[in-house]
Amino acid sequence: MTIGLFFATLVAAMIYVLTPGPAFLALFALAAKEGRLSGTWFVTGHLVGDVLWGTLALAAIVGVNQLGPLLFEILGLLCGAYLIVLGVKALVAREAAGTAVIGSRHPLLAGLVFGVTNPKAYPVSVAMFTVLVGHYSGLLTWDLAPLVMLVAFFGFVLADIVLVAVAGLPAVRRFFMTHGLVVTRLVGLTFVLFGAKSVSDAVQSYRQRA
Repeated sequence: MTIGLFFATLVAAMIYVLTPGPAFLALFALAAKEGRLSGTWFVTGHLVGDVLWGTLALAAIVGVNQLGPLLFEILGLLCGAYLIVLGVKALVAREAAGTAVIGSRHPLLAGLVFGVTNPKAYPVSVAMFTVLVGHYSGLLTWDLAPLVMLVAFFGFVLADIVLVAVAGLPAVRRFFMTHGLVVTRLVGLTFVLFGAKSVSDAVQSYRQRA
């Protein structure tokens, strides 16, 4: 594994967790009401889902890469478009999403169920890894996949530590409780930007080969 692929994988895993989305909003709502301990149990359970979807995403990327660059470029276009659609929906939202407290009684179980059953987790994880790890697609093989996933796991854990630390800050808790709609729209802007980058990278790759 090259240094570039190592950091690209690490950053992709961290951004996947840190980018505002359903789990992000659920965690901040829970931490705002119940505190860091509940938030810690929630992300611990959710980590199972992160590993599951991250593994499937990397397997899909490696598999597509082995079949040729055109399919990888198509994947980038589709994933980018998906992120843009999600982002636009969040930008035009009239109410904050994810403000209901999830898992106040059993945060570990709630995080586990939330992470494994989230229908958006797989396409979003594929999109995030495609955007950031796609530049190293020529290096991705099945033999290297376990090491790449280990680096991604490390990134998931680091990001969870950061999230819980920030979510438990008094100022953050007050802000989230009073400005949930602003957070939701920031979700939309972030997704649109990442989606646009994915589409741009796919188009640029195709033009270079044409």
